[in-house]
Amino acid sequence: MNAINLICGVDEAGRGPLAGPVFAAAVILDPATPIAGLADSKKLSARKREMLAHQIKSQATAWAVASATVEEIDALNILRASLLAMRRAVEALAIEPAEVLVDGLYCPELHRPVRAIVRGDATVAAISAASILAKVTRDMLMLELHQRHPQYRFDLHKGYPTVAHLAALREHGVCVVHRRSFAPVRLIIEAGGMPGLSACGSSAFQREG
Repeated sequence: MNAINLICGVDEAGRGPLAGPVFAAAVILDPATPIAGLADSKKLSARKREMLAHQIKSQATAWAVASATVEEIDALNILRASLLAMRRAVEALAIEPAEVLVDGLYCPELHRPVRAIVRGDATVAAISAASILAKVTRDMLMLELHQRHPQYRFDLHKGYPTVAHLAALREHGVCVVHRRSFAPVRLIIEAGGMPGLSACGSSAFQREG
Protein backbone atom coordinates (compact mmCIF):
# COMPACT_ATOMS: atom_id res chain seq x y z
CA MET A 1 0.00 0.00 0.00
CA ASN A 2 1.26 3.46 -0.91
CA ALA A 3 2.34 5.35 2.23
CA ILE A 4 0.37 8.40 1.09
CA ASN A 5 -2.86 6.39 1.54
CA LEU A 6 -2.16 5.33 5.09
CA ILE A 7 -4.76 7.23 7.11
CA CYS A 8 -4.91 6.44 10.82
CA GLY A 9 -8.03 6.85 12.92
CA VAL A 10 -7.71 7.50 16.67
CA ASP A 11 -10.22 7.53 19.51
CA GLU A 12 -10.29 7.02 23.27
CA ALA A 13 -12.46 5.20 25.78
CA GLY A 14 -12.87 5.90 29.45
CA ARG A 15 -12.76 9.65 29.99
CA GLY A 16 -15.88 9.70 32.16
CA PRO A 17 -15.42 6.82 34.62
CA LEU A 18 -14.27 7.25 38.21
CA ALA A 19 -11.93 4.26 38.04
CA GLY A 20 -9.39 2.60 35.78
CA PRO A 21 -7.06 3.85 33.06
CA VAL A 22 -8.13 5.73 29.95
CA PHE A 23 -7.51 3.80 26.73
CA ALA A 24 -6.92 4.92 23.16
CA ALA A 25 -6.63 3.02 19.90
CA ALA A 26 -5.07 3.82 16.54
CA VAL A 27 -6.22 1.96 13.42
CA ILE A 28 -5.11 1.99 9.78
CA LEU A 29 -7.80 0.21 7.78
CA ASP A 30 -7.12 -1.67 4.56
CA PRO A 31 -9.28 -0.15 1.77
CA ALA A 32 -9.17 -3.49 -0.03
CA THR A 33 -10.97 -5.24 2.86
CA PRO A 34 -13.70 -2.91 4.16
CA ILE A 35 -15.43 -3.87 7.40
CA ALA A 36 -19.21 -3.58 7.40
CA GLY A 37 -21.02 -2.20 10.42
CA LEU A 38 -18.37 0.14 11.81
CA ALA A 39 -19.92 2.85 13.97
CA ASP A 40 -19.42 4.82 17.15
CA SER A 41 -18.73 2.15 19.78
CA LYS A 42 -21.31 3.69 22.12
CA LYS A 43 -24.04 2.92 19.55
CA LEU A 44 -23.19 -0.79 19.38
CA SER A 45 -24.01 -3.67 21.69
CA ALA A 46 -21.17 -5.30 23.59
CA ARG A 47 -21.52 -8.44 21.45
CA LYS A 48 -21.37 -6.44 18.20
CA ARG A 49 -18.32 -4.49 19.44
CA GLU A 50 -16.50 -7.71 20.25
CA MET A 51 -17.28 -9.19 16.84
CA LEU A 52 -16.09 -6.05 15.07
CA ALA A 53 -12.98 -5.84 17.24
CA HIS A 54 -12.00 -9.33 16.07
CA GLN A 55 -12.50 -8.29 12.44
CA ILE A 56 -10.53 -5.08 12.89
CA LYS A 57 -7.59 -6.92 14.41
CA SER A 58 -7.69 -9.52 11.63
CA GLN A 59 -8.22 -7.23 8.65
CA ALA A 60 -6.68 -3.83 9.47
CA THR A 61 -3.36 -2.87 7.93
CA ALA A 62 -2.14 -1.92 11.42
CA TRP A 63 -3.63 -1.29 14.85
CA ALA A 64 -2.48 -0.47 18.36
CA VAL A 65 -4.08 0.14 21.73
CA ALA A 66 -2.47 2.04 24.60
CA SER A 67 -3.46 3.57 27.92
CA ALA A 68 -2.67 6.24 30.48
CA THR A 69 -2.62 5.16 34.11
CA VAL A 70 -4.78 6.33 36.97
CA GLU A 71 -1.73 8.13 38.38
CA GLU A 72 -1.25 9.94 35.07
CA ILE A 73 -4.91 10.92 34.96
CA ASP A 74 -4.66 12.37 38.46
CA ALA A 75 -1.38 14.17 37.73
CA LEU A 76 -2.19 15.56 34.27
CA ASN A 77 -6.03 15.76 34.20
CA ILE A 78 -8.22 13.48 32.11
CA LEU A 79 -7.96 15.43 28.84
CA ARG A 80 -4.17 15.47 28.83
CA ALA A 81 -4.03 11.84 29.89
CA SER A 82 -6.39 10.92 27.04
CA LEU A 83 -4.15 12.74 24.55
CA LEU A 84 -1.14 10.93 26.03
CA ALA A 85 -2.83 7.57 25.50
CA MET A 86 -3.64 8.58 21.91
CA ARG A 87 -0.03 9.51 21.25
CA ARG A 88 1.16 6.23 22.69
CA ALA A 89 -1.26 4.30 20.48
CA VAL A 90 -0.11 6.06 17.31
CA GLU A 91 3.56 5.64 18.23
CA ALA A 92 2.96 1.92 18.86
CA LEU A 93 1.77 1.32 15.29
CA ALA A 94 4.04 -0.96 13.29
CA ILE A 95 3.48 1.25 10.22
CA GLU A 96 3.78 5.04 10.21
CA PRO A 97 0.63 6.71 8.82
CA ALA A 98 0.64 9.65 6.43
CA GLU A 99 -2.08 11.43 8.42
CA VAL A 100 -3.84 10.94 11.75
CA LEU A 101 -7.55 11.71 12.22
CA VAL A 102 -8.70 12.08 15.83
CA ASP A 103 -12.22 12.07 17.18
CA GLY A 104 -13.26 15.23 19.01
CA LEU A 105 -11.82 18.72 19.37
CA TYR A 106 -8.24 18.12 20.48
CA CYS A 107 -5.19 16.47 18.94
CA PRO A 108 -2.25 14.73 20.60
CA GLU A 109 1.23 16.06 19.85
CA LEU A 110 2.59 13.96 17.00
CA HIS A 111 5.45 14.19 14.53
CA ARG A 112 3.08 13.86 11.57
CA PRO A 113 -0.03 15.63 10.23
CA VAL A 114 -2.99 15.32 12.58
CA ARG A 115 -6.57 16.63 12.45
CA ALA A 116 -9.42 16.61 14.96
CA ILE A 117 -12.85 15.69 13.60
CA VAL A 118 -15.97 16.32 15.69
CA ARG A 119 -18.16 13.19 15.68
CA GLY A 120 -15.44 11.42 13.77
CA ASP A 121 -16.35 8.17 15.49
CA ALA A 122 -19.67 8.26 13.61
CA THR A 123 -18.39 9.53 10.25
CA VAL A 124 -14.87 8.19 9.66
CA ALA A 125 -14.47 4.40 9.42
CA ALA A 126 -10.93 4.31 10.83
CA ILE A 127 -11.97 6.40 13.84
CA SER A 128 -15.01 4.16 14.39
CA ALA A 129 -12.67 1.16 14.36
CA ALA A 130 -10.39 2.85 16.89
CA SER A 131 -13.40 3.66 19.07
CA ILE A 132 -14.41 0.00 19.08
CA LEU A 133 -10.93 -1.33 19.91
CA ALA A 134 -10.42 1.18 22.72
CA LYS A 135 -13.83 0.41 24.24
CA VAL A 136 -13.50 -3.38 24.01
CA THR A 137 -9.99 -3.35 25.48
CA ARG A 138 -10.98 -1.11 28.37
CA ASP A 139 -14.10 -3.13 29.13
CA MET A 140 -11.97 -6.30 29.29
CA LEU A 141 -9.68 -4.64 31.82
CA MET A 142 -12.62 -3.51 33.93
CA LEU A 143 -13.84 -7.12 34.06
CA GLU A 144 -10.40 -8.08 35.37
CA LEU A 145 -10.58 -5.29 37.95
CA HIS A 146 -13.99 -6.61 39.02
CA GLN A 147 -12.32 -9.91 39.90
CA ARG A 148 -9.88 -8.05 42.16
CA HIS A 149 -12.42 -5.63 43.63
CA PRO A 150 -15.86 -7.32 43.33
CA GLN A 151 -17.50 -5.04 45.89
CA TYR A 152 -17.58 -2.18 43.35
CA ARG A 153 -19.23 -4.19 40.49
CA PHE A 154 -16.94 -2.86 37.78
CA ASP A 155 -18.39 -5.62 35.58
CA LEU A 156 -21.71 -3.78 35.48
CA HIS A 157 -20.81 -0.10 35.16
CA LYS A 158 -17.15 -0.26 33.99
CA GLY A 159 -16.25 2.45 36.49
CA TYR A 160 -18.81 5.07 35.43
CA PRO A 161 -20.52 7.08 38.20
CA THR A 162 -23.75 5.12 38.37
CA VAL A 163 -25.97 5.12 41.45
CA ALA A 164 -24.68 1.64 42.34
CA HIS A 165 -21.03 2.66 41.95
CA LEU A 166 -21.46 5.77 44.08
CA ALA A 167 -23.22 3.72 46.74
CA ALA A 168 -20.34 1.22 46.74
CA LEU A 169 -17.86 4.07 47.12
CA ARG A 170 -19.72 5.38 50.14
CA GLU A 171 -19.89 1.91 51.66
CA HIS A 172 -16.40 0.59 50.90
CA GLY A 173 -14.35 3.72 50.38
CA VAL A 174 -11.81 4.32 47.61
CA CYS A 175 -9.73 1.46 46.21
CA VAL A 176 -6.40 1.55 44.38
CA VAL A 177 -7.93 1.90 40.90
CA HIS A 178 -10.13 4.92 41.60
CA ARG A 179 -9.23 8.32 40.13
CA ARG A 180 -8.53 10.40 43.19
CA SER A 181 -8.74 13.72 41.28
CA PHE A 182 -12.37 13.15 40.24
CA ALA A 183 -14.83 15.00 42.46
CA PRO A 184 -16.98 12.08 43.72
CA VAL A 185 -13.84 10.11 44.63
CA ARG A 186 -12.12 13.12 46.18
CA LEU A 187 -15.16 13.80 48.37
CA ILE A 188 -15.10 10.23 49.66
CA ILE A 189 -11.38 10.56 50.45
CA GLU A 190 -11.97 13.85 52.27
CA ALA A 191 -14.62 12.09 54.31
CA GLY A 192 -12.05 9.47 55.33
CA GLY A 193 -12.77 6.80 52.74
CA MET A 194 -9.62 4.73 52.21
CA PRO A 195 -7.41 6.69 49.77
CA GLY A 196 -5.20 4.36 47.76
CA LEU A 197 -2.41 4.31 45.22
CA SER A 198 -3.06 3.06 41.70
CA ALA A 199 -1.92 -0.41 40.71
CA CYS A 200 -2.80 0.01 37.01
CA GLY A 201 0.07 0.27 34.57
CA SER A 202 0.15 1.67 31.05
CA SER A 203 -0.02 -0.77 28.16
CA ALA A 204 0.35 -0.91 24.41
CA PHE A 205 -0.51 -3.67 21.95
CA GLN A 206 0.10 -3.61 18.24
CA ARG A 207 -0.40 -5.54 15.06
CA GLU A 208 0.72 -5.11 11.48
CA GLY A 209 -1.29 -6.79 8.79
